[in-house]
Amino acid sequence: MKKNASVFFCQECGYESAKWLGQCPACHEWNTFAEEPKVSTSRGKMASSGRRSEAKEPVSLKHIDSDSQDRISTGMAELDQVLGGGIVPGSLVLVGGDPGIGKSTLLLQVCRNLADRLEQVLYISGEESLQQIKLRAVRIGEFSDSLKLLCETNLSDIEAVVLKNRPQVVIIDSIQTMFQEEISSAPGSVSQVREATGVLMRLAKEQNIAIFIVGHVTKEGTVAGPRVLEHMVDTVLYFEGDRHASYRILRGVKNRFGSTNEIGVFEMTDTGLREVANPSEYMLSGKPEGASGSVVVCMMEGTRPMLLEVQALVCRTNFGLPRRTAAGMDYNRLNLLMAVLEKRLNLPLSSYDAYVNIAGGVRLSEPALDLGLVLAIISSYRDVPIPDKTLVFGEVGLSGEVRAVGMSQQRVQEAKRLGFDRIILPKSSLSQMKSITGIRLEGVSTVRDAMEVLG
Repeated sequence: MKKNASVFFCQECGYESAKWLGQCPACHEWNTFAEEPKVSTSRGKMASSGRRSEAKEPVSLKHIDSDSQDRISTGMAELDQVLGGGIVPGSLVLVGGDPGIGKSTLLLQVCRNLADRLEQVLYISGEESLQQIKLRAVRIGEFSDSLKLLCETNLSDIEAVVLKNRPQVVIIDSIQTMFQEEISSAPGSVSQVREATGVLMRLAKEQNIAIFIVGHVTKEGTVAGPRVLEHMVDTVLYFEGDRHASYRILRGVKNRFGSTNEIGVFEMTDTGLREVANPSEYMLSGKPEGASGSVVVCMMEGTRPMLLEVQALVCRTNFGLPRRTAAGMDYNRLNLLMAVLEKRLNLPLSSYDAYVNIAGGVRLSEPALDLGLVLAIISSYRDVPIPDKTLVFGEVGLSGEVRAVGMSQQRVQEAKRLGFDRIILPKSSLSQMKSITGIRLEGVSTVRDAMEVLG
């Protein structure tokens, strides 16, 4: 008899191989390959469709009416902004995040808001019982009868329930617990996740139902099987946050119906997640006054400006090799900027330890952070505090030049709204600025100019 065909999948990233490999060539993780039965083409089509679809005729683009696709508001302004204005009917949205970060709580609150305005919302859980969901719902508040709950993991039964009830929005918590009977591998395997997502995608498109699916994350912080999931769904949202902090950040990394890299800020309370309408003020709360090495910078998260505090501590090293520590930013970028200061300003930083922290636990990668980080290091080294109402942004090059960054006008307007009266920015950005009264703009061309501006 012919041996049943099987393939090997990487459990971290979903890479497929005909034989077992010790290290995955895609994500470079060790001992992550697992053998699963190979799904034939005809069998996979039956699993994902269940019936033969009739041939369809192509339609001209000008004859398609896009105005009929009105977005559905979630009742949470922060989530609507990340989604691009609300939920698009027929879309498939993936929500990922660490265990216990608040994914299920967020989606249950969304269901509560939607149930007050829609005819029917369906919440399907494969991880919790109805009683457990009820306990969590009581903590959040009162729910409308339009919200229906279902505890099921069989995709065939779930599809039948969805087709019978025709809800406008469906929540699947989580995709790793769902399974197809036609697939012999265990729930959570790459084959099951791929087929389950295919069934849900077909349901969303054919029935014009918005479906949210919760995805588990790997130890690297990405959704398990990203090549299987992220390429199939319309929108990918990551729920991030420090377990020791109360705030949570919802970040959009893929969106076919809106801009990417948008964020929404929430605060975890005893009654669920609360929206933070002013994240800049929230992040700057508790900033010390008159302390050296502290400076406020303005970052852009999508189209939203956000003010954050950068802290630097420079002290003489007790050993021959100075220590560098970076929390919330790229460690190599810190070393690069310190080398620029030592070369261009003749600061003897090679004999000093440097510790840099982005207050609040936020991680930044935007180049506009450079100038603020440089001034924080200089301030700590000289033990000269930067005035409290001063904001800094700009990119620093290897020659010590300060380069312009995008959206300078929005950064200045946000700073003025929060009461800042002085901004140090790239000189080349001044020509792009519109007239703004009540705030002093000081342009700098090099890091030496920036140091002289501080006095």
